[in-house]
Amino acid sequence: MYKLVKDLFPICRSLTGEGVRETLNYIKCELPNLSIYEVPSGTKAFDWEVPNEWNIRSAFVENEDGEKVIDFSDHNLHVVGYSTPIDTWLNLSELQEHLYSLPEQPDAIPYITSYYSRRWGFCLSHNKRLRLKEGKYRVFIDSDLKPGFLNYGELIIEGYSREEILLSTYICHPSMANNELSGPAVTTALAKWLTGQRKLKYTYRILFIPETIGSIVYISKNLEHLKFHTIAGYNISCVGDNRDYSYLPSRMGNSISDLAALHTLKHITPDFKKYTFLDRGSDERQYCSPGVDLPIASIMRTKYGIYPEYHTSLDNLDIVSPEGLYGGFEAIRRSLEIIETNCIPKMLLPCEPQLGKYGLYPLISSKDTKSIVSKMMNLIAYSDGKLTLLEISEIINVPFFECYEIMETIVDKGLMETSEIYFKR
Repeated sequence: MYKLVKDLFPICRSLTGEGVRETLNYIKCELPNLSIYEVPSGTKAFDWEVPNEWNIRSAFVENEDGEKVIDFSDHNLHVVGYSTPIDTWLNLSELQEHLYSLPEQPDAIPYITSYYSRRWGFCLSHNKRLRLKEGKYRVFIDSDLKPGFLNYGELIIEGYSREEILLSTYICHPSMANNELSGPAVTTALAKWLTGQRKLKYTYRILFIPETIGSIVYISKNLEHLKFHTIAGYNISCVGDNRDYSYLPSRMGNSISDLAALHTLKHITPDFKKYTFLDRGSDERQYCSPGVDLPIASIMRTKYGIYPEYHTSLDNLDIVSPEGLYGGFEAIRRSLEIIETNCIPKMLLPCEPQLGKYGLYPLISSKDTKSIVSKMMNLIAYSDGKLTLLEISEIINVPFFECYEIMETIVDKGLMETSEIYFKR
C-alpha cells in the first residue's frame, strides 16, 4: 500500500485529464479486472454537467532576472486546479491578485481549485510570498481546458448474492498522500483481499472516481441498480496516517455498515473519534442523499479537514505510513467480514449444557478460566435463534470474531445451529 502511495504521489490529478487516466492505468495493473470508463464533457448528471477536461504541461512565475520564483515542476500544488492558459507580464500588485498562501501555515503550499469558474492562479508558501520583490513578473501556464472526458474505474467482484456492498474512493487530487492516495491504496488492497476469498456472500462494487462530480455521474448512470441492490458500503478516504481512528455514519446511522464499523472500532481503540452526518464532506454526501439513500458510512484514520496538513503540501509521504495504512485496511476489512459472516445462532438444548461433558470446560483452572467460561455461557444465554451474532457480541461486550470462534466450537459439538443472514434492500 505504501509503495502505491509513493508511486502515484508525483502525478498531477484533477477531476479529469491525463493524471486521472495514468492513475487508473496504474491501479489496473494491480487489479487487472478493473474496467475504466469515460464520460464526455457536457454530459448531464442530475443538476450537474461533466466539465471540460483539464491538462497542464508546465507553469511558472519568473522575475525580471529570469529566476523562476514559482515553478509547477517543483510541486504540482503550485498551480490552481483548472487554471486557464496564460502568458503575460504583470507587476507585483497585479500578480498578488492571483496568488494564494496560508499566513497561519507559512511553510505550506495550499491546495486551491476553480473547477467551474474560468480563472488562473498560483499557490505558494506564505514565507515565499513575503519575499517577492517589487517589479515585473512573467506568468506562464501551458494548459488545456477543452471538451474531453471524465474517467472512472469500476471493479465488480461476484458473490453468491446479487445484493452488493459498495466501496468507493477518489482519484482527483494532486500530490497529497493521506487525503488523496491513502484511499486508493487501501481500496486496492481490499479489492485484492476480496478477490482472494474462497467464498463471498455478497457481490462487491468497487469504485475509483473523481470526488463529487464522479459519484454524481456514477449514481446518475446506475441509480436504480444501486437503490435496489446496495445493502452496505464505505466511502474510503484519509486512511493512511497513524494518529486517530474516526467514524462518520450514514445519513440515518442505523445501517449494517454503521453497526459493523462501530463494533470494529470500539474493539480496536475505544477512544476513536465519532462524528455525525452533519460533519460529512466527501462522497457520502451523494451516496446518502435523499432520493439515493444508500447505507454508506466512513471509517477513517484522522478525518479530512481535521489534521493540520489537510489540503496542503504538508500532506506528504511523511504523513502516511505502512502502519497507518494497514490500520485503515484492517478496520474496513474487519467490518466487511462482520457483514459477510454475521449469522443467527440458536442453541439446540434447553437449559445450559454440561460443558465438561463436551470438552468445553478448561481442564486446567487458571485466572483466565472464569473469563473463558463466562464468555461461552453468555453467548449460549443469548443464542435464542432471534438475535444475530453481532447483536449478541454487543450485549456481552465481546469482540465479534472472538464470539464467532466460540460459536464455531459449540456448533462443532452439535449443541448449536446457525442460520445465515442475507441483508436485503
